[in-house]
Amino acid sequence: QVQLVESGGGLVQAGGSLRLSCAASGRAFSGFAMGWFRQAPGKDREFVAAISWAPEHTRYVDSVKGRFTISRDNPKNTVYLQMNSLKPEDTAVYYCAIDSKYYSNSCFFTTNSRSCDYWGQGTQVTVSS
Repeated sequence: QVQLVESGGGLVQAGGSLRLSCAASGRAFSGFAMGWFRQAPGKDREFVAAISWAPEHTRYVDSVKGRFTISRDNPKNTVYLQMNSLKPEDTAVYYCAIDSKYYSNSCFFTTNSRSCDYWGQGTQVTVSS
């Protein structure tokens, strides 16, 4: 059974940092893109960041560019999201996701969360002002 276990969420003050982790298990993930979406109360799930398997391309939503960095550790099937200079607007539940499709057709390229194949349970990030 495929599982994506997230950790690292919490409450921080504006300007602070958090590092999210997502460890996947249950099958081979070679070649699969990994990334993050987030969902604030009353809003749709929003694409945040993604990283491809090879070569290592990254994509970010404009609102987090320069503040967030996505990375991966393929032997550990783990993806990370380093979040710096956090703002209250970043408050949301952050979901890790994996897509088995080619990157150009994946949920991260289309930013369509409904087409992602696997999801983590979500981790709450709260940024106080």
